[in-house]
Formats: sequence, C-alpha cells, structure tokens
Amino acid sequence: MTGKIRLSGALITLAICLTLVAWAAPGAALAADKVIKWKMQTHWPASSSSYTDSAQVLVKKLKDRTGGQLDIELFPADALVPSKELFNAAKRGMIQIVATSSAYPRDQVPLMDVASGLPMNFKTPWECAYYHKSMGFDDMVQQAFAPHGLYYSPDKVYPTELSLKKPVRKFEDFKGLKLRSSGILQVYLTSLGAAGMMLPGSEIYAALTSGVVDGAHWGAVQGSDSMGFYEVNKFHLRPALNVASTDIWLINIKAMEALPADVQTIVKNTLDEHFWLRTKEYEQLEEKTLAKVQKEKGVELITLGEADVKKMEAAAQATWDDVAKRSPDCAKAVQMLRDFHAKDRSEEVQNLKAAH
Repeated sequence: MTGKIRLSGALITLAICLTLVAWAAPGAALAADKVIKWKMQTHWPASSSSYTDSAQVLVKKLKDRTGGQLDIELFPADALVPSKELFNAAKRGMIQIVATSSAYPRDQVPLMDVASGLPMNFKTPWECAYYHKSMGFDDMVQQAFAPHGLYYSPDKVYPTELSLKKPVRKFEDFKGLKLRSSGILQVYLTSLGAAGMMLPGSEIYAALTSGVVDGAHWGAVQGSDSMGFYEVNKFHLRPALNVASTDIWLINIKAMEALPADVQTIVKNTLDEHFWLRTKEYEQLEEKTLAKVQKEKGVELITLGEADVKKMEAAAQATWDDVAKRSPDCAKAVQMLRDFHAKDRSEEVQNLKAAH
C-alpha cells in the first residue's frame, strides 16, 4: 500500500511539473507543433551588402523572436523568379515575403515613382525618414499596396549615388554617358542627356566590364563596393541623385493574416525596428566604406560644384511635375515634398534622428 501511495504521488508530481513546463513556455510548445514555413526572395544578389545586412539579419530575428515558429527560407536575386517579377510573385502568394526595388512596380503602383526617390529630393536620410514617418507618406504607400493584397514596409532610406568609369566633373558631362539605372531615376538621367538603361543587379558587373554601360548606381558607396563596381569604376559622384526607400518589403496579406496574432505583431514590429536600425547603420558605414575604397582601390570622389548642382535640381523639377500628373496620390505626394522644402524643418528632423 505504501509503495502504491508513493508511486501515485510521484506520478502526480510528474504531471504537475509537465503542466508547469507547458504553461511556462507555450511559445516553445507551439513552435514545435506548428512551424510556419515561408519563402523569401530578394532582388539583392548574395554578394550585395543588403542581402547580408538586411535579408539574413531579418530572417534570423524573426525566427528567434517567434521561438522558431516562423521559419523563412531565403533566396537571392532571380533564384525563384526574375527580380522584376517579385511584386507579382508576392501578390499571387507564390512567395510570402519579398524584398524588391521600389522602382520596379511603378506601373502597378504609380506612387512608387515617389517612393523610389524623385531626383534631387533630399539631402540626408533623416530628411527622407521624416517625410516617410512624420508627414504620412508611408501611410499613403501602405494604402496603395492594399488593393494588391500586399503589406508594405520600407527596408531603410539611403542615398543613391553613381559610380563611374568616366569622370563627370560638370553638368554637361552627363551627355552621352550610358548609365545603368531604374525607375524614375532612369527617366531623369535620360533627360540630362545620358542613356539610362535598366539592368537587374546580377547583370551590372558584366555590363561594366564589357563596356555596355559607363556607370551605374546600386545604393551608394557600400552597394557599389559590395557589387564589385570599383574594380572597374574609379570615380564616385556626389551629390546623391536622391535619398529614398529604394528597397522595400512586400508581404502577401493572406499569408500575414494566416499567422497567429502574436506572430503578426512580431513581424510588423520587427520590420519597423529594422527600418530605423538599417537607416542609421547605412549612414554610419558610408563614410567608412568611402575611405576604404579611396585608399585600397584608388577611387576618386568627385563632388559637383554649386552651379552644377543647381542645374541638376532645376532639371529635376520637370520630372517632379511629370510624376505628379500620374495619379492623385502622386500629385499629393509631390506637393508634400514641396511643402517639406517650403519651411525650415531642421529642428524636427534632428529630433527624429535623436529619437532613433
């Protein structure tokens, strides 16, 4: 009898312990039972700095923060679909989450002409961040993607700058250059007398080495360096052509809504946090990378003079006007940009930067 009592007591104790473990770690138990598999493809080749610093980091964070419940298989540019088809792949649910260029879906979502960066729009990433987050531009973009069944989040905001085989030392030197570009910047560079042409990231290096193009933009210094452009291009040009959310995340809304509510919250909060971290990180690494490529690869930084910059800005206004005509949303967004420049917002911009 005593032995049976001891055995029963042991079983009860064991049951209590198992119950407490399950109660204390529900996420772990759920993760073991219901691992959700997603696919992610980016427009970044595996060699791109953003593939490492954005895509790989985000995949790991989401897995860690969901206790392994959200398991994302990552693919580089063109692995599953061509980069320009990422919008359609996410819309149809073929790929649950994609990182794409905001310049690519400009036909489906005209507002992308503003999101991808009107030429000569801002001087710093934090001005651009203020426009997105404090003036309501991100809310407009979210509403523009909703009819396509897509949830939107910008990866970061950062400058787009040209790396060149031939130097541009004055405004007139753009004429005749063959430049790899995309979206509204391709339109703008062509308006300056260059021949802008769209090439996916995976084809740019070969185009530079073979002479198909004389220069290209892929982000700013970090992007050009990570893509190997400075093996061929020995000139880097400033000012930036624009500062923008050139890279964006799109998530199929049905896939998002199929996630448990707490996992949806984790995904959205992680993307928002990621935006601020990557914006700050990219800015900090730019000058370090520039110093490195100047020393190790003999890159010359060319900064155009004030008179030439004013010519670039004046030419940009025609592009702004054309974009404003594309849709009511575009007209509103262009006016918001002009309103930004109509008053001194340096204090608000600095406060935003200090808060993040």
